Amino acid sequence: MEEQPSSSFLPDLCSARAVLVVVVVAELLALMVTLVATYYDDFSLARLATTSLFVQWVGLTSAALVCQLRPRLNRLSSDSAAVAVVLLVVLDTLVFSIIANTVMGWVAGVLPVTSLVNQETLVNGLIAAIISGLVMRYFYVQEQLRQKGQAELQSRIQALQSRIRPHFLFNSMNIISSLIAVDPDAAEQVVEDLSVLFRASLKSTGAEASLEDELELCRRYIHIEQLRMGERLSVEWDIQVNAAKIPIPLLTLQPLLENAIYHGIQPLAAGGLVTIRAVEVDGMLLLSVSNPKPSGDGHHKGNRMALENIRHRLEALYGDQVGVEARPQEKEYEIEIRYPLQR
Repeated sequence: MEEQPSSSFLPDLCSARAVLVVVVVAELLALMVTLVATYYDDFSLARLATTSLFVQWVGLTSAALVCQLRPRLNRLSSDSAAVAVVLLVVLDTLVFSIIANTVMGWVAGVLPVTSLVNQETLVNGLIAAIISGLVMRYFYVQEQLRQKGQAELQSRIQALQSRIRPHFLFNSMNIISSLIAVDPDAAEQVVEDLSVLFRASLKSTGAEASLEDELELCRRYIHIEQLRMGERLSVEWDIQVNAAKIPIPLLTLQPLLENAIYHGIQPLAAGGLVTIRAVEVDGMLLLSVSNPKPSGDGHHKGNRMALENIRHRLEALYGDQVGVEARPQEKEYEIEIRYPLQR
């Protein structure tokens, strides 16, 4: 039996920000309805208050229902989920219209049971269907645009990821050839390290690994570079988290480490120290790579593409709480990455 495609375009209406949006939009709708009514009658604050109360109740209760049912709705196809939400909002509107008619009749001292479902109730349901249908269409189009943007981003990242710097490849091959005669075991280790780096670069750009795996990838890269640069390259690891349990997009730290060595250590005759830190602060993971800063800032212009690459990848996975900052100081250049540990 063919599995039905799932839907994921419905927004999370459980968040405080989403509730605020619902309240504001509902109030604007109530104001618009009241202003339209002025074509036939004078403007009335009482009508605005009554309309606002009704629209807010419908908006908030509909949002609460969609919030609770979202996991089940997301298992449906996009069309089925949209229709289900529209029917849910219409049903909610009809129920509150009947309740409103009952309350208004009770206040007036008359309870016309036979006219609870009257023309006004049906009009409210029709308006709810039109508005919720337009909103569902908007969310669907937004999701399609987001997916298209992610697809384009993944293609761009794949192109960047597949371009391993030729100088690193040539240097690695020279190291291997020079070690074969004098230290075959070391040459074999370099081949193994290089194969691991190539295998990682060919994996899916959206793949996540543990921070421990990413650090191991960095260690293999550093091992190759230390064979080439010798004592000029020193590395300090300051890892204050459980790296095995923390997810990170594959090839996030390694490109920063490569830039730190290429732009920060290599231009210095005496070399220098590269420091990698990982700490957790208020539910956020903070990663940083720092290196000595050569005279002039031209060497770090090449960092911009790598930083944008990493920022886009992290935002696609962890949202707008992601931060990627370059912090050039007088004698040191530092790049800090932060993102939430829980999505």
